[in-house]
Amino acid sequence: MRELTRRQLTVDVGIAGAFALVCVVFTINDGKILLVPLVVASAGVAFRRLLPALALGIAWAAALIQISAGLGPSAYDLGICVVLYATAAYGGEVVRWLGLASAIVGAIIATVFLQLRFSWFSAFLSSPGELLDQLRNAVAVGTGILALLVLSWVSGQLARTMRIGRETSRREEAARHDADIAEYRVVVEQERNRIARDMHDVVAHSLAVVIAQADGARFAAQTRPELAVTALGTISGVARDALGEVRMLLAELRHDEGSTPQPTVVDFDALFEQLRGAGLELRVHESGARMPLGASHEIAAYRIMQEGLTNALRHGAPVRPVDLTLFWADDAVHIELVNEVVDAVGAPPTPGQTPGHGLPGMHERAQLAGGFLTATPDGAGRFVLRARIPQGGAA
Repeated sequence: MRELTRRQLTVDVGIAGAFALVCVVFTINDGKILLVPLVVASAGVAFRRLLPALALGIAWAAALIQISAGLGPSAYDLGICVVLYATAAYGGEVVRWLGLASAIVGAIIATVFLQLRFSWFSAFLSSPGELLDQLRNAVAVGTGILALLVLSWVSGQLARTMRIGRETSRREEAARHDADIAEYRVVVEQERNRIARDMHDVVAHSLAVVIAQADGARFAAQTRPELAVTALGTISGVARDALGEVRMLLAELRHDEGSTPQPTVVDFDALFEQLRGAGLELRVHESGARMPLGASHEIAAYRIMQEGLTNALRHGAPVRPVDLTLFWADDAVHIELVNEVVDAVGAPPTPGQTPGHGLPGMHERAQLAGGFLTATPDGAGRFVLRARIPQGGAA
């Protein structure tokens, strides 16, 4: 059973009523109105979309009642055409093909009935020539009836095909719309994650430097005031730089990524000097010629070193050197950072402790750049970070 709205049901009943009224108008002058087949045929028209199989049975039942009563063709016979159309347009697989088969069988029965009722026997009793003419007439009449019934069914099949095509187009359009929304959400989420990583790197790095310098200034204020003044200057510079970077990141929330400056290869040395100014004993070992990696890959390399050095400043053993090795290959830069630790960086968080975002962020940056990163203790009291960031074309 098809699900129809109340409006569709009202329209179908109205069409059936109009059909019955037209049939009455066209047959009242002949004085051959038969109420039962008229009502039955009109019922088939009313149920044609709601119950196509039932409507098909009702329509042919009306035709059988008409034949049993010995009546000739009438206006309500057109109800069969309407039902055959609906059978092909709205019926299921079995009902649809039953409609076509009933159209063929019905055309044969109608042709035989008309010939038997009007002229066959009289022609047969008169002469063989007249019988041959009647056979030709029977073939012509049968062909016309079959064409009318089959054409009604084919029209319904075409309407069904067009409706399915429109529904398929709507579904494809809806699927494309959903895909566009999903892609947009993925892009937005990736951008949010990127900005969150940058924000974490900037804030964590800057605060680590500020804390280290503030602690040093607090202890040096009593004995060596000049060092305290230097530390306060470093704090001021780092905080000012961090404020500028945070402002740039917030600006990216309103503009695209390319509209704001990002760290590149030439900023590596400034990063190293900033960490040395914060009190980190950093030894840089660099081999190979520096080369451009591409904007996003240079940002990844910069942020990975920034986060790794910040972790070394926060968790590393005091007054112990940190070794940073940069090897520039033909298609990538290899980064190795080694420092002694006083706590287990990268260890699973204890119950109640919130896991950090630094190491996952570094892993994600390396993977998005097409490289890899490992960061684990070596079992000898040192923490080793290794990363490979390829050129943009190799990602």
